Amino acid sequence: MTTTPATNKWLLTLTVMLGTMMNAIDSSIVNVAVPYMRGSLGASVEEIAWVTTGYILSNVIVTPLIALVSSRVGRKRFYFYSIVIFTVSSIFCALATTLPLLVLARVIQGIGGGALGPLSQSIMRERFAPHEQGTAMGIFGLGVVVGPALGPTLGGWLVDHFSWPWIFYINVPFGVLNCLMVLRYLDDPPYLVRERGRIDFAGVALLVLSLCSLQLFLEEGRRYDWFDSSFIVMLAFLAVAGLILFVWREMTVDLPAVDLSLLGNANFASGIFISGILGMGLFASMFLLPLFLQQLLGYSAIDSGLTLMPRSIATGLTLPVAGRLYNRVGPRYLVATGLVC
Repeated sequence: MTTTPATNKWLLTLTVMLGTMMNAIDSSIVNVAVPYMRGSLGASVEEIAWVTTGYILSNVIVTPLIALVSSRVGRKRFYFYSIVIFTVSSIFCALATTLPLLVLARVIQGIGGGALGPLSQSIMRERFAPHEQGTAMGIFGLGVVVGPALGPTLGGWLVDHFSWPWIFYINVPFGVLNCLMVLRYLDDPPYLVRERGRIDFAGVALLVLSLCSLQLFLEEGRRYDWFDSSFIVMLAFLAVAGLILFVWREMTVDLPAVDLSLLGNANFASGIFISGILGMGLFASMFLLPLFLQQLLGYSAIDSGLTLMPRSIATGLTLPVAGRLYNRVGPRYLVATGLVC
């Protein structure tokens, strides 16, 4: 039995948004479980923060490399393998008995999850007609923004009724379902050309060096009294030098791992900047607020998650409206209004 193009479009949307939501929720679902993880693993606040930091950092490292990998292995295969890595590593997260093992499993989970959001966005942009782009991006934004906001509430319920490993076990059935849906509904576009050229390993290495050094610098600076420590000074030097060398490498090599020339487009660059500001506010508050509510105000895990629920409700109500308005007034007025608010 054949399906109509509209049915195929929405089934494809459901397929890619399931993976996007899983990745987005896992960026914040652990936050309400942090106090329980600290007690179980014997970790400080700075140490347990790496459970979240390691996941986000590996997400960030993978994201610029998506186009490079997709052109070599195919987008469907890349998406499928990402879901498999994400699901299997979720099991290892739940089974971890020490902090280093948990952080390692979260880093691997982040590597799998990092490709899901950008791949989903590109798939939806090409599958929806030009006049439906606002609707498509509204649906995508619903998963990307509401996911991290819903994570603490879901995590709080799981922790209160079961235990913290279940915030990872819950990924398994949805991951298996998503794998089956990818095999059934997702295909590589006809314009995707497989490339077999050299990979810019030097650029990838510089990217990893600069981002990891910067994250360590920000994470450990307060503990070591910032620039009074030679270790922190070394991290700052590696972060700055690595970033400069990375930019120089990607702007001069024939086949860069990350095409930085795209930032020459003012609209694209401003969108990246605004998204970065949004991400800092979203992820920082999602980690700190559950700690504040549970450790200082005495909230339970589920209550701290419910306290963050109004953000999810407001975002969920706003995004579909924004998607429709996008088609009528364009992005400029919507972005300006959002920034003012």
